[in-house]
Amino acid sequence: MTNQTVMKARPAEVGPAKEDHKAGHATAGALSPAVVLLFAVACGLSVANIYFAQPLLDTMARDLAITPAVIGGIVTLTQIGYAFGLVLIVPLGDLWDRRRLIVGQTALSAIALTIVGTAPNAAMLLAGMVLVGLLAVVIQVLVAYAATLAAPADRGRTIGTVTSGVASGILLARFAAGALADLAGWRVVYLTSAALTLVLAALLARALPRYAPRPMAGASYAKLLRSTVALFVEEPVLRERAVFALLIFASFSAFWSSVVLPLSAPPLSLSHTAIGMLGIAGLAGALAARNSGRLADRGWGQRTTGLSLLLMLAGWAPIACLHASLWLVLAGVVMIDFAVQAVHVTNQSLIVAARPEASSRLIGVYMVFYSIGSGLGAICSTMAYAAAGWLGVCALGAAISAIALLYWVMVVSKTPVPVGVCSEA
Repeated sequence: MTNQTVMKARPAEVGPAKEDHKAGHATAGALSPAVVLLFAVACGLSVANIYFAQPLLDTMARDLAITPAVIGGIVTLTQIGYAFGLVLIVPLGDLWDRRRLIVGQTALSAIALTIVGTAPNAAMLLAGMVLVGLLAVVIQVLVAYAATLAAPADRGRTIGTVTSGVASGILLARFAAGALADLAGWRVVYLTSAALTLVLAALLARALPRYAPRPMAGASYAKLLRSTVALFVEEPVLRERAVFALLIFASFSAFWSSVVLPLSAPPLSLSHTAIGMLGIAGLAGALAARNSGRLADRGWGQRTTGLSLLLMLAGWAPIACLHASLWLVLAGVVMIDFAVQAVHVTNQSLIVAARPEASSRLIGVYMVFYSIGSGLGAICSTMAYAAAGWLGVCALGAAISAIALLYWVMVVSKTPVPVGVCSEA
C-alpha cells in the first residue's frame, strides 16, 4: 500500500462538542501570515524558557550556594513539570476556550519566570522552575490551535511554520542565555524573558480569534482525560508517530546533551560562546525543514519520513569526526536537525489530520513521547560518553536512528495516510 492511500474519515465526536465543532468551521483558514508568525514567536520564547537554565547551572549554583547534586535537579524538575503539563493542561484545549487558555498560560509563565529571576534560595528557584516547565506546554496548545484554525490544505504548512519557532527557541536558548548572563548575570535572563512573555500575552490576547471550536465543551475534565487515553488506543497513526517522536528526539538529545563534553575538553577547549554557535548551524537545518508540512499536505508524508530518517542516520557519520574536523560536525548538525524537524512536522500534520476535532489531546499524547525520548537520550548519551567517549555517543545516536528507519520500513511505510492531508495531491 503506498503513501497515496487515504484512510476513511472517522465520524466527529458526538455529544456536547457537535455544535461547537460546526461553529468552528467559521474560523477555519482564519490565520493570516502575521498571526502564524506570532504563533511561532510565542512557541519559540516558551520553549526557550525551559532551556535557558542549561548553560547557567554553574552560575546559579554559585549565586545561591547550591551543591552540584542539587543544581542538576533543575533540568529534571523542569521536565517533570513539562510532562505533567502535557498530560493535565494540553488536553484542556479541546474543552476550554483556547484563546483564554493560551493567554492565561502565557501570563502565568511571566509570573513563574519572575519567581525564578528573583529567587532568594534553592527552594524558591526549584519551585519556580517546576512552574516554568508546567506552563511551557502552551506550545502544544498553540500548535493544536493553529492546526485547527488553518484550512485543511494548509494545515501541514502552518504546523511547519509554527513548530519552526519551537526549533529556533531550543537551539538559540543556550546561546542567548549564555551571552546575556555574561553581560548582566543569570537573573537578567529570566527577568528579561518574563517581560517579553508579558508583552507576548498582550499581543496574543489582541491577535487570537475570539471564537474557536471547543470539541468537548460541556464535558467533564475526567471525561476529557479518559478520551485522551482512548485516542491513543483507537488511533494507529498516533501510536506509530509517538514511537517516532520517542526515537528521533532520543537521537537528537543524545547529541545536544553530550556534545559540550568533548568540545569543552582538551585538545579543543572551546568556549561556551563558541559551542553555542553550533545552535546556529542546527537552526539553519531546522528552519529549512519547515516546508516538510507542505509535503504532508500533498500526501507525501510517508516518503518525507523515510528520507528524513535516512538523512538522520547518515548525519552521525560526519559528527563522529569531531576530533578531525569541526566543519564535518557542522554538516552533521544541519543534517540531523533538518531530519528531526522534518519528521516532527510530518508527525504532527498526520496525527491532527486523523482527528482534527481532537487536536489538543492528540498533540498532548504525542509530546509525552517526545519528552520521554529527550530524557532517555540525555541520560544514555552521558553514560555512553563515560564508557566509550565521543564515538560511543555517536554509536548510540546512529543505533537509535537505525531503529527508527527500520521501524518505518517494516511498519509505518505501509500505514495509510489519514484523510485531509492529500487535499492538494
